[in-house]
Amino acid sequence: MKHSQARNIIKRCFGLLNKRWAILRSPSFYPIRFQGRMIIACALLHNFIRKYMNVDHEEYMSVTLDKLPIGEDISNELESIDVVEASNEWSQWRDDLAEEMFDIWMSMRT
Repeated sequence: MKHSQARNIIKRCFGLLNKRWAILRSPSFYPIRFQGRMIIACALLHNFIRKYMNVDHEEYMSVTLDKLPIGEDISNELESIDVVEASNEWSQWRDDLAEEMFDIWMSMRT
């Protein structure tokens, strides 16, 4: 019973992270060690946002959309991005940012 409850909590936590961070929604080709650090970084940023923002618009929108009646067509009312194409420039920027964050984290541990 306790194992099942813990598993449900962990699934909810990963669901929240997947909603917020697109990098976690698709298969990753980074080394396993780096993937673990990426998940930790996303969780830390998520907790930081929750701690210091009065209103989390991402969370508010997901709660608001969940309360809409099923079957109601809202596609015209909401503007959404369906596809984001990768570019070398943005991929390099993301990788540099991740390495910089990791370096800062490592320097804080020592």
